[in-house]
Amino acid sequence: MPLVANTDLPSFLRLRDEGETVIPQDEAEHQDIRELHIGLLNMMPDKALEATERQFFRLIGESNQIAQFYVHPFTLNELQRSVAGQAHIDKYYMSFDEIKQSGLDALIITGANVIGSELSEQPFWQPLHEVIDWAYENVTSTLCSCLATHAVLEFRYKQKRRPLVDKCWGVYPHRVLDITHPLVTGMNTRFDVPHSRFNQIDFEQFKAAGLKVLVQSEQACVHLAVSEDGFRIVFFQGHPEYDVVSLLKEYKREVGAYIFAERDDYPVFPDNYFTLQNKAIFEEYRDRVDAARKQAVKPPEFPEKLILGALDNTWHDSAEAVINNWIGKVYQITHIDRRIPFRDAIDPDNPLALV
Repeated sequence: MPLVANTDLPSFLRLRDEGETVIPQDEAEHQDIRELHIGLLNMMPDKALEATERQFFRLIGESNQIAQFYVHPFTLNELQRSVAGQAHIDKYYMSFDEIKQSGLDALIITGANVIGSELSEQPFWQPLHEVIDWAYENVTSTLCSCLATHAVLEFRYKQKRRPLVDKCWGVYPHRVLDITHPLVTGMNTRFDVPHSRFNQIDFEQFKAAGLKVLVQSEQACVHLAVSEDGFRIVFFQGHPEYDVVSLLKEYKREVGAYIFAERDDYPVFPDNYFTLQNKAIFEEYRDRVDAARKQAVKPPEFPEKLILGALDNTWHDSAEAVINNWIGKVYQITHIDRRIPFRDAIDPDNPLALV
C-alpha cells in the first residue's frame, strides 16, 4: 500500500525513484482508503538521519495493509545538530507538540548516538521518557529500535543494559520462540537479522521484566520482544531495517577511524556478512593502508565498488513480515479518532482484542 508524500521530504522522492509506491497528498485525498498515521521519532545523528527515514519508510510502505500511510518524522530538541541537519529538521519535521495535537496510530523510535556508558546521562534521556509515557497512554503500539529498547528497559522496567566484551556486529540467524503471537504469524521460524551494538539486554532481563521474548539468536541474543500486555510496546534489539550496504558503510567508517588514528586497532569484519573473496580484498587493502600509514602518504581508496555486487540481503523479507503484522494489528485495533486516548479506545487489559 502507498506511502503518502504529505510533505516535500526528499526521502519520498528517493523512495519513489527506487520503485516504491509513493503518491502525492492531493491524489491520496481523492481515494476512499483508510489512513494510518505513524510517527517516526528519529534520534539518529545527522549523517544517518535521511538513511534512517528511508529504511523505516520503506518497510512501512511495503506493508500489505489496505491503507494510506502518513509517516510523520520528528526528533528531540535536546539532540545536537549541525546547521544542515537542523535545517532539514526545521523544514520537514514536526514538533512533538504537533504530534500530540494531531495524534498517531503507531510510533517508531530509532536508536541514537551515545557519549559515555550511562544512558541516563544522555541529552535525550528525559525527553525520550516523556515521549514514551505519552505514547503508552495515547498510541496503539510503539516500536523501539535497539538503543530505544535499552532506554525503555532501563527507565520503565529497571533493567540496565550491560557492556559486551566484543561488539555484536554482523548478520545472525534467529529462531521464533512463539509461533502463535500475531507479530510472527506466517513467518519463517528461522531467519537472519543484522545487529550492531556494544551493549546488550540479556534474555533473562527481558524475562525478569515480565516481557515476552518472541525471537532470539544463540549468538546475538534477543531480537524481538513485546511488553507484558503483548503489544503496547514492541522491542527490537537488532536492525532489521538495515539496507544491504548498511554494515559495509559502518565498516568503512571504522576503517576510516583507524586510518586517521581515531582508533588503534584495525576493525574486525562483521560476522556472516562478507564473502571469502570480499575478505581477501579487504585484507589486501589493509596491507596497503598499513604501508601508507608507515610511509605517511595518502591512504588508498576504500574498495567499496569491488564489494557491492557480492553483498546479500538475507533479512529484508522477514523484516517486512514483522512490520506488516505489526501494522496489520494496529489497523485492526486502533481507534478511528487518534485524539482519543488509547486507554479509552480499547481494553487496556487486552490490547490484542479487536474493537
